[in-house]
Amino acid sequence: KHHSYHYSLAINSCTNRETNRMLATTTRIRLSGVAKRKLSDKESTAWQHVRTMFIQTEDTPNPESLKFFPGRPVLNATGQLNTFYATKSDSDEIARSPLAKNLFDVNGVKSVYMGTDYVAVTKYAEHHWIHVQAQIFSAMMNHFASGKPAVSEFAKVADTTIFSDDCEIVAMIKQLLETKIRPAVQGDGGDIRFAGFDPQTGIVSVRLVGACV
Repeated sequence: KHHSYHYSLAINSCTNRETNRMLATTTRIRLSGVAKRKLSDKESTAWQHVRTMFIQTEDTPNPESLKFFPGRPVLNATGQLNTFYATKSDSDEIARSPLAKNLFDVNGVKSVYMGTDYVAVTKYAEHHWIHVQAQIFSAMMNHFASGKPAVSEFAKVADTTIFSDDCEIVAMIKQLLETKIRPAVQGDGGDIRFAGFDPQTGIVSVRLVGACV
C-alpha cells in the first residue's frame, strides 16, 4: 500500500497506522541546520531541488517498519555494495552515514536500512507512527538539502563476497543468496545476510535485517 506526500514547508498528511486510515494534519517543519544559517552555494542548489518533493511510504510485512521513497536515488545502484543497514547501537556504521545519523536523531527509530531508491525505517513498538513519521520526513528533507551522500564510505567486503578459500558449497550458497533470495527480501524493505555454513550439519546461518526483524 502506497501513501504519497507532497512537501514544501509543511507536511500535509501522515498515516495513522493504528487505525489504518488517513488523518489530515499539518505539521510545520523546523529546518534545523538549514534555515538557521546562510547556505553554501552547494547547499543552496541542493535546497532548490528539494524544497518541493514527493515522499511515498509503503507498508511492509512488519508493522513497526515503513519504506520511504524520496523520489530520488538514495544509494548508488551501479555500485557493488548498494545497501546499508544499522541499528541504533551501531556507532561505527552510523558514523559513515550522514542520512542514518539524521534518522537516528529521531526519537523512536530502532534501525535503518537503505536500498538504491528507498529507506526502510523500523521503530520501537512503544512509539507511534503518527508522531515518528513527520520527524522522519523532516530528517530526510534536511539530508537531501545538505547535498551530502547517504553513505560516505562503504565496507570493502560484503557478506556474499566469494573468497578463494570458500568451498564450492559456500560459493553456491552466497551466489544463491545474492541473486535469488536477497532481491525478494529487499522488496519487503529488509535484507538477508550470510552468517555461516556448518558442513557437519548442512545448516546455513543467515541474519535478517531491516523490516524482516
